[in-house]
Order: sequence, then structure tokens, then C-alpha cells
Amino acid sequence: MTRPAEPRTIVLLMVDQLAAKWLETARSGIVELPNFDALQAAGATFRNAFSTNPVCSPSRASIATGLSNASHGVTECGYDLDPGVPTFMRGLQQAGWRTGAFGKLHHVTQLEELVPDYTVYGYDVVANTEDLRAGEWIDWVEREHPEHYEAALSTVWMTMSEDLLDYGPEHVDLRARILAAQERFPESTEEAYELPFPAEVSQTAWITDRACAFLAEGGERDLFAHVSYVQPHNPFAPPAEFVDRVDVDAIPAPVPAEWAERPIPYFDQERYREPSYARDDWRRHRRLYFADLAHLDHELGRIRQALADAGRLDGALLLFTSDHGEMLHDQGLLGKWERHYDPCIRVPLVVVAPGAVPGERPELAEHTDIAATVYDWAGVEPPTLPQHTRDGERRLPMLHGRSLLPSVLGRTDVAAGASARDAVYVQSNNSHVEARPSSWARTVRTERFRFTYYPDGGGEQLFDLVADPDEQRNLAADPAWRTTRDELFARLTELIIAEGFPNTPRELFRIGAW
Repeated sequence: MTRPAEPRTIVLLMVDQLAAKWLETARSGIVELPNFDALQAAGATFRNAFSTNPVCSPSRASIATGLSNASHGVTECGYDLDPGVPTFMRGLQQAGWRTGAFGKLHHVTQLEELVPDYTVYGYDVVANTEDLRAGEWIDWVEREHPEHYEAALSTVWMTMSEDLLDYGPEHVDLRARILAAQERFPESTEEAYELPFPAEVSQTAWITDRACAFLAEGGERDLFAHVSYVQPHNPFAPPAEFVDRVDVDAIPAPVPAEWAERPIPYFDQERYREPSYARDDWRRHRRLYFADLAHLDHELGRIRQALADAGRLDGALLLFTSDHGEMLHDQGLLGKWERHYDPCIRVPLVVVAPGAVPGERPELAEHTDIAATVYDWAGVEPPTLPQHTRDGERRLPMLHGRSLLPSVLGRTDVAAGASARDAVYVQSNNSHVEARPSSWARTVRTERFRFTYYPDGGGEQLFDLVADPDEQRNLAADPAWRTTRDELFARLTELIIAEGFPNTPRELFRIGAW
């Protein structure tokens, strides 16, 4: 294709553990989010977008590759993404784009390596900091803000990494320093707290600083920036100066735990003896979560201003999403994993592009669509698979996702975009609590229904989301809904089988070779 006269820009903005529900709920008078509002006003908001696997590593692998879990191989946290699997950022890089990653990537298991080499996935520039918080950000605080170093150390909550025992060029026992810091700042060990240092020292601001510098120094190159924040992942820890922006009186009470009234066998576990809102201060948790959204909104404004200052905002492709949701005490649950209620699996997805027709889109979308959309907009050929035939080699499409660009630009014909999808498939495989099929889940989500099958005798869930959007009445065992249940089970079975097509690129010579 002919190269455009002006350099092009793509920015993938990600946050961690933000449910679409909570971004929507925030607008009901809880907290002002002017930069999120401006982003949505400029682009298409996909109201029915879903995580393919509601936990960090698998969802991020699907975003980067456009492939299903079965194809890219990251089926749960604890697996590294094989660098040999094509990513869209490598495709951009090979087409001449300058690529940068800032913040959380999670293609390598955090406990395995504190400073992984992310350039192998297609990034020219990397400034990495993750849930663990040790690494580049904490080292920067020690150098540039030593007066806040001990407080920052107290927020390093994943102390189980062995690398902490022999940390940095001086081989210090950083775990011991962290534990000592937490004795001085014990609130940093709670599920929700206010950061014990200013916003400009936060991990979130550090990510923005480096992303803005990358955009400012881009020159005439085509640029791709992956800007990925750890917040509002738990522990819910916003800067103190954003907490008062939240109207506590406007925060809604949690949706009741439907599983506690008529439990299926899956919920017959010790961790489900009582709903979370019965033992935790859910109102404080929600207040600090929404305060984190206010901080992230501020950082989004800084990114948009950096793009404007560089003359790149108006012509850019901007994509905003989250890797998965957060129950935040709805249904008496915290976190995500295999509890496939709406706040767990439905994620925000906003796409802004030149010529976009602003507004909401009702069609079903999923994480694999992001890579397809980037390839489409950039004019870069997506990866293909080699197939051996008697007549010679053929190239087969590899991506599972579909470009959302036609829908973003307002094309309404079914053949043009993702509107042809009639269902999405969501899976969970193991959790921090259990590594057997008893903690797995398989879900088919249509525009009207959510059907989830828990293997190993865990039972089923079926919700009519039109009549029951809060998922309070499980219809799976209701004889009046037997036909619907059977149809959805058959559709789920088909989606599970189809997950393996197109085939995996891992270790592939040619499909059909002998």
C-alpha cells in the first residue's frame, strides 16, 4: 500500500481488572471521568465486549496475538507466551513501525523473572512494571524520590518471588526490606488503602511519564505505544488526593449473592461459606476502586495531551480496554477467575479512529478482535499458516478475531464487521485456590443469555440477561427453560471444539504435511 504522508499512531490503552459495569456505574454521579467521556465521545463503545479468559496472562496473550487460548497456549496464569507465536506488535515492527511498551505486559510469569526481555515480542522500547512493583519503578523511586522509598517498598505485595532475595547488582535481600517497610506502613498490606506517597510518585504516573516521552520523541516514524496500567487491580490503592472526588453516598450496594440462596455444587467450597460483603467493608473497597478510576482518568488526559502536543491525536487509532473484570462484592465475590458473572467477564472496549462514527455498538466483541483491528487499520498483512496440499502450499488465515474497524466507521452490512458473531466463548482453567477441573468453567455468552458449565459435577448456570440483568435467577434446572438450556449447551460444545481452529502456530511446519 502507499505510505501515508503523515506518520501514523496507534495507542493501546489498558487497565487491569476494570469491569465494564464499573466504568458505566461510575457515570451515575459517583465520580467525574472527563477524559474517559471525551474518549468515548470520539469513538465506538462496544457494550458487549468480553475477556476470552478472565485472568491476566491468557487475556493479554489473546489481545497480543488475536488467537484463542488453545492456539497461543497461555491457558492460565503461570504460562509464558511463546515468543515464536506472532504478535501484532511484531507485525507492526516488521512493517517499519517503532513500538513501545509501558507498564504491565504479563507475557512472562511475574514470579519467574522480575526483569524479563520483552523485546522478543516485538517491542523496540520497554519500561516494564507489574503487580509485583519491584523492578524498574521501585528502583526509580529509590533514585529519584528517596524520601518515599520505604513507603513505596511497603506496597510490594507479591513477596514470594525468589528474585527478591538476591536483588539488583548489589544482591540485596529486598524481601527483608519490604517486610520491614510494611511494619512501618501496615495499611499497605490491606485489601484497600490510600497510597502513602503522592500521585506523581505512583506506579501509574511512572507509566504515563515514559509513554508520553516515547510519543514526544517519535519524530516522523509510525508509532505504536502499549500503555498498560496495573490499577485498579487489587489491592485497591489510589493516591489519597483522588479519594475525595468520589461521592460515597452515590455508591450502590452490591448485587446479592444468588449462589448463596440456591447454590450449585461448585459453590460448595470453604471460600464460599459467606458472601464477601458480609465480612468486608465493601463501601470502602468501592470508594477506593472508583478513586483509582479518577486517577486513571487523569493519566488518560496526560496521554491524550501528549498525543495532541506531538500532532498525533486527530489521526490516531486509540483502543481502550481491560484484561478482565472485578466482581467488587457483587454476588458476594471479589476478584475474577471462574465466576463468570457480568462484572467478571465483560470488559470496556472503546475504539477511536479517523472517520469513526461515535456511539455505542451492540454487537458481541472479544479480546481477539483487537489484533485483527490493528492489522486492518495499519494495512499490515496478518500472519497466516502454511498448509501442504497435493497442488502445493497454501496460506490459511490464522486469526480468531475479526476487525472491528468496519463497525467503528459505521458500516452496517453484516459481511463488513464483527456483527456476524452470534456468541462468545469464555473459559477458565485453574485458579490460585484450586488446580483441578472443579475450578474450571466454560461459558457461552449471547446477546440475551449467559450459560456456564462447571465440570467435575459443579453444576450449571443459565441467566436471561434481558429479564434478569443482575443474574439473580439461575434457570438451568427450570423445566420451562430446558430447550434453551439444551440449545446453549450445544452451542457451547461447538465453540469449545472450534477453539482449535484456525490451528495453533506453535512448532508448526505445515498443516497436512507427512
